[in-house]
Amino acid sequence: MKRNFTSVITVFLALVLLPVSPAGAASYFNKSGWTGVAIEGVDPVAYLAMQKPVKGSGKFSFKWKGATWRFASAENLERFKAAPEKYEPQYGGFCAYAVSEGYTASIDPEAWSIVDGKLYLNYSKSVRQLWSKDIPGRIRKGDRNWPGLKRKLLN
Repeated sequence: MKRNFTSVITVFLALVLLPVSPAGAASYFNKSGWTGVAIEGVDPVAYLAMQKPVKGSGKFSFKWKGATWRFASAENLERFKAAPEKYEPQYGGFCAYAVSEGYTASIDPEAWSIVDGKLYLNYSKSVRQLWSKDIPGRIRKGDRNWPGLKRKLLN
């Protein structure tokens, strides 16, 4: 019964809640890389350095891979400039759960996880709970699905 309920919830999320066209997202990965304001203006360095999302400022911003990245401080901006790949979210900033299921979805900057020093974002805190039930498995699936999804976005 539990497996059946989980399957119903997964299908419901896949069909109703998660599929979001990239045009509806604040930032997303496309053929030119990132676009718009990345992570809805949240400082990507803060997730790792402060272990929490912190709103960035237009005063400390940096254009990278086509998107505008905002930071809470000059120090965080400099950290990002020195190693942007260390701080950028996985899967082009799309929901890690959705990518593990084979599609893309927007994110809530408050629904996040750091795993092995990498930032993973999710659609919502409730979807992050689903993702968290098997993080290693979800990452394996996401890593397997992301190249194909990325190719679709690049076309």
